[in-house]
Amino acid sequence: MNVIKIKDRQELEKKIPSMPWYIEKFISYKLPDLSPSSLLEYVRDYEIFLGWLLAEGLSEAKSIREVELVELEKLHMDAIDNFRMFLATNQAHSNSRTTITRKLSSLRSLFHYLSQIAEDEEFYPLLKRNVMAKVAIKRTHKPKDTAAKLEGKLLQEEEITEFMAYLKDGYSHDVAKNKQAMYAYNLNKERDTCIISLILHSGLRVSELVNLNIDDVDLKKKLVHVYRKGKNDDTFKTPVYFRQDAVDDLEIYLQLRDTRYHAPKREKALFLAIANGKKEGARMTKRAIQEMVIKYAKRFGKPFLSVHKLRHSFATDYYLNNDIYKTQEQLGHASPETTQIYAHLTDKTMAQAIDRRKEATADI
Repeated sequence: MNVIKIKDRQELEKKIPSMPWYIEKFISYKLPDLSPSSLLEYVRDYEIFLGWLLAEGLSEAKSIREVELVELEKLHMDAIDNFRMFLATNQAHSNSRTTITRKLSSLRSLFHYLSQIAEDEEFYPLLKRNVMAKVAIKRTHKPKDTAAKLEGKLLQEEEITEFMAYLKDGYSHDVAKNKQAMYAYNLNKERDTCIISLILHSGLRVSELVNLNIDDVDLKKKLVHVYRKGKNDDTFKTPVYFRQDAVDDLEIYLQLRDTRYHAPKREKALFLAIANGKKEGARMTKRAIQEMVIKYAKRFGKPFLSVHKLRHSFATDYYLNNDIYKTQEQLGHASPETTQIYAHLTDKTMAQAIDRRKEATADI
């Protein structure tokens, strides 16, 4: 059971009836190939775009569901440029360059489908004029640029060991005078340590962690079975290996999971939390894991550290001892191009290691 996909599918089903018929048609066309999570992002993007058309008077419809195809055909490039500006500057929808590019790509996909694939009863395209065909979608970053942005924001070499030691002991000294923080730490220390250890020694995504069940873990083979991002098959889980370093942390957490979190027999989730007012533990949420990592990272002196940067930290370290294809497979990247950022990151890591070697030799 992919928990995130189930929730996204439910939300998608709620939103579809509020969309125009041609967007419903597009979503149905994409349904066999894309996950509910991806389709939900499409629908959210269209919701923002159609709402903007109404607010700007570019549609005479009373609701986004009533926006006509002909109104999309009449859009000028100025309108698309203004929408791009709206995404970049509006407080409620202020987006990064990457997010703006993704939203425009969503529109291009819709307009392409309506003008090149979908047909009316007389075999003519549903959309006669495609203004989005004129919009150039530029790549917002290259692997080398991404690597440059990550420099100094990851855990490298001995820092991974130091961070794990901090989770197990150092944090308690920092919050010793805060009773609430100490209570939460004493309750969740083994669980939190296990989660972070598993990321740092396998490179799992937060969505993959959230979906993990107890029977997904194989301590003997040192692997977990996960639903990989981008794969729209709920019947298959991919085996992902983790290092020996994570085994002890998993064993400790598993020994206390049931009693510490009062796990009901029906609850199969690996990582549990007890919500306020509840007596039994339930599956941890994505947000809870993200906030937990940030809490420890700030105290450790790495305020930019996040779940995804822990994944980057593992990948950089892993790539130093493996080739790009093994790293791609371990991380579940669809393309080796995505994995290339670690080649750029490790170039600098190896250069620093050489410098440290020279310093050590000079001291002898």
